[in-house]
Amino acid sequence: MEQLLRVGVISSTHGVRGEVKVYPTTDDANRFKKLKKVVLDTGREYIDLEISGVKFFKNQVILKFKGIDNINDIEKYKGKDLLVHREDAVKLEENENYVADLIDLKVVTDEGQVLGCLTEVMETGANDVYVVETEDGKELLLPAIRDCILDVDLDEEVMTVHILPGLFD
Repeated sequence: MEQLLRVGVISSTHGVRGEVKVYPTTDDANRFKKLKKVVLDTGREYIDLEISGVKFFKNQVILKFKGIDNINDIEKYKGKDLLVHREDAVKLEENENYVADLIDLKVVTDEGQVLGCLTEVMETGANDVYVVETEDGKELLLPAIRDCILDVDLDEEVMTVHILPGLFD
């Protein structure tokens, strides 16, 4: 299981005092108000950053980090992920999972047929859609609704699904 979970991506700088615009990849951008620290994934290393300021602008979050007071200190991190430790992540409700835990699950039907591997979770207006890659390289799209997704067993790394009538026609 992933111990670091992505909560946002630095999209650009904001001003000259080291603030950044962040595209949130979490369900609730307001969670940044309570967040005290994040981990910056530079691609080569992880850097712990303490959040000293949070503002909101349109669909983005503007963050200020303690000790970063110049645009030149942060500009090189555009496009990089901001992560949180699992213990700092938003607590899940019943039947909720972190996307990172779902990726690479084996997907089987309630009749025992192996469909393939879950490769992506697409967010849509009504409900998420799970993308399953079959062994022959095709993609199946499954709605993330209770009638279709019967069980997620993270210990066994298996998702059991029910194929609704007409889903693959």
